[in-house]
Amino acid sequence: MLATICPYCASPSVIQRPPSKNRPSPTFAIGFVVDQDRATQLVKQWIRRAHFFARSDFKRAAPDCTRGVYLPAYLYGAVADTQYSAEIGENYTETETYTTTDSKGKRVTRTRTVTKTEWRNLQGQHSCYVVDVIVTASKGTDNDSLEAIEPFDLRSLRRFSPSIVTGWMAELPSKDQSTCFQLAHTETITKVGNQLKHFMPGDSHRNLQHRTQLSREVIDLVLLPIWCFAVRYSDDAPPVQILVNGQTGRVAGDVPTSTTKIAIVVIAALLVIGLFVLLLASQ
Repeated sequence: MLATICPYCASPSVIQRPPSKNRPSPTFAIGFVVDQDRATQLVKQWIRRAHFFARSDFKRAAPDCTRGVYLPAYLYGAVADTQYSAEIGENYTETETYTTTDSKGKRVTRTRTVTKTEWRNLQGQHSCYVVDVIVTASKGTDNDSLEAIEPFDLRSLRRFSPSIVTGWMAELPSKDQSTCFQLAHTETITKVGNQLKHFMPGDSHRNLQHRTQLSREVIDLVLLPIWCFAVRYSDDAPPVQILVNGQTGRVAGDVPTSTTKIAIVVIAALLVIGLFVLLLASQ
């Protein structure tokens, strides 16, 4: 831990450890805005509003706040230059003639307007600056869990100083920077691909392929405010971890589903389908 509570005198302390190439000192931090009482209230509301298939004992469970912690993460940005190719679809309409049977059983000829698509090849280059990519530097919180409580308002970033984390638990990065760099690199490439899908002209596109080169890459260690909760809903099941964004109050976690509820819905759906088939067969 970077910051902790002394077990002997209960006073807050900051542990100064020398930085290394793969585990540097924090550059920025975001302070807590949501206090523990508010975070607890938000988690209780989130549990009560869980989806229909959530276990009933989970929806009745009381959350235990394990800690408020400054979570280490890396903030990444880069310039992305992309070569792409795709097939672009342009829609147009045509009037076609067809033959059908009218209400009196006679064959009649009618016309209708149909939409068709003309496909053309397109190649080009797309350049952009990708900013504010956040990846976790903690082995205890994976990237999917962190993304679930994003975004953070990065306008509130402050230059790190030990006074920011005094009195709080602050975790040292347990993932090395090179691993996080590759994770941020991969996430950035994915973001560029999603941008290209919206960038494509025409009415539709297909077979989009792209190759991206990243340059002017910047990566900084940042401490993010997180409330961690544990919800124990059953004696024979491990507690569920729920995270709360300590800046915005956004809540996320895995909701245990009830196999009984799922089975009831499936059986009910099959019964409805069976009755519908019987009605059709009886006509």
